[in-house]
Amino acid sequence: MSKRNLLVYVVRHDLRVSDNPILHHLASTSDHGFTHVLPLFVILPHQIEVSGFLKEGARSPYPEARSEVGRYWRCGPHRATFIAQSVWNLKDNLEKLGSDLTIRIGTYDEVLKTLIEGLRGKGFDVGGVWTIGEEGFEEKRDEKTLSETCSSLNVDFRAWVDEKYFIDDRDLKLDSAQDLPDVFTTYRKMMEPLREKPRAPLPTPSKDTLPKPVERPDIPNQGSLFEIPSSYDKFEEALLSPVKEVLSGAPPFPEGAESAHPFRGGEDHAHDRLEYLIKSGSVSSYKSSRNGLLGSDFSTKLSGYLAQGCITARQVHDKLMLYEDGKDETLAESRGYGDGENEGTKAIRFELLWRDYMRLCTRKFKAKLFLRSGFRDDRTNKWRSIKEKEMADGQQQSADEISKIIQRVFDGTTGMGLIDASQRELLHTGYTSNRARQNVASFLAKHLNIDWRYGAEWYEMLLVDYDVSSNWANWQYVAGVGNDPRGEARIFNPVKQAFDYDKDGEYVRRWVPEVRDIEKLEHVFQAWTTPKEDWDRLGLTGLAMAEDPVKKIEFSVEGKPKSSRRPFIRRRGNGRGGSNRAPQGTNVPDGPDGGEKTGNDQRRSDGQHNGAENSRGRSRGRGYSGGYRGRGYRGFRGGYRGGRGSSLNYGQSPTVVQQVAPTEQAQ
Repeated sequence: MSKRNLLVYVVRHDLRVSDNPILHHLASTSDHGFTHVLPLFVILPHQIEVSGFLKEGARSPYPEARSEVGRYWRCGPHRATFIAQSVWNLKDNLEKLGSDLTIRIGTYDEVLKTLIEGLRGKGFDVGGVWTIGEEGFEEKRDEKTLSETCSSLNVDFRAWVDEKYFIDDRDLKLDSAQDLPDVFTTYRKMMEPLREKPRAPLPTPSKDTLPKPVERPDIPNQGSLFEIPSSYDKFEEALLSPVKEVLSGAPPFPEGAESAHPFRGGEDHAHDRLEYLIKSGSVSSYKSSRNGLLGSDFSTKLSGYLAQGCITARQVHDKLMLYEDGKDETLAESRGYGDGENEGTKAIRFELLWRDYMRLCTRKFKAKLFLRSGFRDDRTNKWRSIKEKEMADGQQQSADEISKIIQRVFDGTTGMGLIDASQRELLHTGYTSNRARQNVASFLAKHLNIDWRYGAEWYEMLLVDYDVSSNWANWQYVAGVGNDPRGEARIFNPVKQAFDYDKDGEYVRRWVPEVRDIEKLEHVFQAWTTPKEDWDRLGLTGLAMAEDPVKKIEFSVEGKPKSSRRPFIRRRGNGRGGSNRAPQGTNVPDGPDGGEKTGNDQRRSDGQHNGAENSRGRSRGRGYSGGYRGRGYRGFRGGYRGGRGSSLNYGQSPTVVQQVAPTEQAQ
């Protein structure tokens, strides 16, 4: 074997040095045969827009990284920032171990061929290319590209088991992916008791225990078109520069509003956040707080870290075990320390299992994850769409009218307070709560009967904690084409939900300043219900959300809410969770949230469609405090090109089912 036998470790969604099976193997065994290791992170141009890395005067050979249906950016500015922070933190941590991280741009075949041929020219024998396997349809295709490229170069390729999930694949009671139950509750019962299932995390390698790094002069350059900055600030700017225009049409950040996800990306910050959650008591109160809307501590906000592999689910479980069993003195002052599993820690494990389940659904259903018909193969032509060939049976509105409705939903100018607040929060910060996400998904897919994939792609662009399986499977779930056993019967009434979960209207008023001066909650949650004689005084005259709401829901406030209980506990104080803060707009949401699907409260609520079809695409008036007219954002060149819609008649009034949809969809 060559004296300079090199392993290329292709890093994907495993941006950490702790509990990393590949690094652990290299550091703890002596028979792997590699003298050198080159950790490699490739920015893939079909998933992340790379034109910001072009050298002056160069033209990108790749199409823009846009979604298939809505033509949105695949990765927007919030997640791009989080990824940049996470990648750079990994680079720093590898350097502390005596290694380094090489960053390249291009497709896997292009990058590997250039890299391996160049390394061979420097006298290296490239003995292997390793990566950690993933389940996404696109990710599996990328793995195939890696394997085929290695085969053509006569290099061994190995995809390791992805160990960042709660229950290890090797411990599942499933003979094949097709054995996965189609209902989560069945799967959960197969896995219980959850506290006993996860494997122990792997230790962080000690300094200088990994194979030697490759000296930088021996590493082939990126190539003639792109340039990788050597500083973090320039690296982040290169990622953001093509996509930050998404925010250029947005109004100023609302006065008094704060991001619920002010956290930086990276392994170090993930562990800081987890420790803070325990020490602050947030984990013990998680079950009662997880349906909150405001603040940073109502949910764990670990989902962004889990999605990028900055921390693993079993690391979260292990830290909870130390806290529950009283075996970590640094946590000794935490509420509930040493008292065993509590309702909060039990609920967190439940949500981690939900993330596992969504990933296994991706393994089972593969490309169906992205099909309009969903896991259920529901091919009824009920979704309203923009493309003429895919319009719903009996759809009367034009593509332009539907496009304007979609844009108003995403702009947060529908006139439905909870929906508008969530969409504006998402736009500004990259985060919105699980409760709000469920309501938005139900509003778009079931109240408006619009192809749910527009929403899934919009969330893919804007969410800081986007995870392919959690995002798409949960949109299917709420849209009624996924693995919700109640399917189309589950419909959220966003007015009732606002009364239940925003009891004082604080959330809606915080993010929708146009309604801050409105006194009565029913008018805050639907501005059009405000008496006309008060419109001028309250500044509603000329606002599309009042004069031309996308949807009207007749809802009686008598006796609502029926209970005086608060559905969640919101502690006062700064609640910012450790030192891992970032400027507003840098986010990290949480995993599934909200317990099992318990809601079965059915009643006619959606009521009439009064005015719902009247010129609802027009954005007359000021929108956000005078300057916002629902124009959309310049980032979507080509508008809503594509999409495979179908839809029930818009005028139908669905039976509304309130309460819990899945769990915090990692969101």
